[in-house]
Amino acid sequence: MVVVLGRSLWLCGRRAWSSSSLRLCRNMNSASSNVRGACFSSNSKLYWNREEDACTAGDALEELKKRKTVEKKARIVSLSNPDDDACRALHHTAATNTTDDESVLPRGCSLLGVGSTAQELGLIKDVNVVFVSPSSTNAKQELPLLIKEYGDSLEWIHLRSAGIDFIHSHELVELCEQYNIQVTNAKGQFSSVLAEYTIMSCLYFAKNLPRLLQQQSLAKWQKYNVKELRGSTLGIVGYGDIGRATAKLAKAMGMNILAFRRNTTITTDKYCDSFLNPANGGLHELMKRSDYVLCSAPLTRETHHLIDATALSLLQPHAVLINVGRGPVVDQNAMVQNLQNGKLAGAALDVFDTEPLPSNHPLWKLPNVLLSPHNMDQTPTFMHEATDFFLDENLPRFILQKTLFNPVNMQQGY
Repeated sequence: MVVVLGRSLWLCGRRAWSSSSLRLCRNMNSASSNVRGACFSSNSKLYWNREEDACTAGDALEELKKRKTVEKKARIVSLSNPDDDACRALHHTAATNTTDDESVLPRGCSLLGVGSTAQELGLIKDVNVVFVSPSSTNAKQELPLLIKEYGDSLEWIHLRSAGIDFIHSHELVELCEQYNIQVTNAKGQFSSVLAEYTIMSCLYFAKNLPRLLQQQSLAKWQKYNVKELRGSTLGIVGYGDIGRATAKLAKAMGMNILAFRRNTTITTDKYCDSFLNPANGGLHELMKRSDYVLCSAPLTRETHHLIDATALSLLQPHAVLINVGRGPVVDQNAMVQNLQNGKLAGAALDVFDTEPLPSNHPLWKLPNVLLSPHNMDQTPTFMHEATDFFLDENLPRFILQKTLFNPVNMQQGY
């Protein structure tokens, strides 16, 4: 465990590449309108998106720098592996007498400790912010223990991930309600790269890349017909940040977009041709009409096996299923059967029921499956950027007592 007491430090230029990009973006868009206003609902102003909010990034931090005094303080502990490199910008505040730009926090903030268990962090007093990294492998058990230790002093829990299934439990929901704790996450950091993967997967099957690569390996010159994405239909199950980022790219390629989401208040979006919801039997309708289906829904009690055997049976034989959300949202056994018997043309899978996928699992051998080890959002900086979002966006907003980005509905699980 690393413990730091009584330090309050000042943020200046965390990453040279990001600060220069930000300056360029601001110079180019000084007269532009609020980028967040382009989002598809009034509620979306609560949610951060790396691309759409790039030119307003750091506004709260700049405002904080101009304040002569601050009334609010952030007393932070990090429930993380102390050696987690992606938390370096936060954890390096433990180093004293350093000039490293990555070692400083926004004004009014202090890092009090880093550890992966409640036993390491629970004795620290007056903690009001907990930063949680997936590198804390037992966070689901440890986080409730920390909440009980900190009690009424704890105001805010921030997760360095978009998915919350690694910490979510009935006990945690009750504790957050009991102590009135707000939970936020890193939604909006990983959407664009997963959207790129989805389009790549569509093209992989549309252009029959397996055949192309096989012919190349055999030095075999044989022409064959390919499909185009233009005019085909992409159905998106879970039209959140990832789903919308995918729809944006797919629309540019001439695809028709169907979207299924539980929130029935959202009925229009410039990237979506039609919204479907549980009230109108929307999931089954989407499965019937789609040439490609993207599953980007979070895993909750309600979404477990949302795409079940019945839903899968409604897909057209030429359809392709793409899953970037969570493995158990799809009935994996039923999907494998459909892939084996020709009722489903193909699947592109980045997530699975069990990870790592067992080496003897039939999915490894299926020729109509594109399989990746849950790494299609794993850019060299993706988790570092998620930490930077906490430091550069939400922490300044917390100090300034502004509304935090990316609130999580603990009852719903996302």
